[in-house]
Amino acid sequence: MYPLNSRRPERVPAHTNEDGDGVVVGDGPVALDEYIDFQCPYCRMFAESSGPVVDRLVADGRITVTYHPVAILDDMSTTRYSTRAAAASGCAADEGRFVAYAYALFAGQPPEGGAGLSDDELVALGASAGLGGAFASCVRGGLYRDWPPYVTARAVERGLRGTPTVLVEGTAVPPYPGPVVTAVETALRHPV
Repeated sequence: MYPLNSRRPERVPAHTNEDGDGVVVGDGPVALDEYIDFQCPYCRMFAESSGPVVDRLVADGRITVTYHPVAILDDMSTTRYSTRAAAASGCAADEGRFVAYAYALFAGQPPEGGAGLSDDELVALGASAGLGGAFASCVRGGLYRDWPPYVTARAVERGLRGTPTVLVEGTAVPPYPGPVVTAVETALRHPV
């Protein structure tokens, strides 16, 4: 496993939360946290089934999502793919395209046990998400390679046991559309 480091790196992507361990999207009153690993097949299934629901809740001004791209599955590739993909997602966040790139990463998810996608392939996925030259330079230069170990360490400190993990107002909910919507609606009716 890639060494975890709970010390905040010198550089974190744009649009991160105060702790620098998650990319924030939206400005709704209910906090939703997603802990995802781009190598995780269950995270891909969650993105496919629940992503559009989460996107709609953001668009409707109901939630603020903080995406925490962890790298707990680095051992499932020969090139620390989880770390490299999460670092690339940080590059996408710099251009305000984190969500679009996350969908592209899940759509192009490599099987576990191999090398994962190369940096050139990560860049090519960026093009499909509307990202260009600055993104490519960021990925190839490894600008955020120190960020995923920090995000992962912070998640482990908070008790992360697996991915995907979804929290609504700090409470874990099953990672399926129905429970997510129910938890958000409950939080809207009964603000903390």
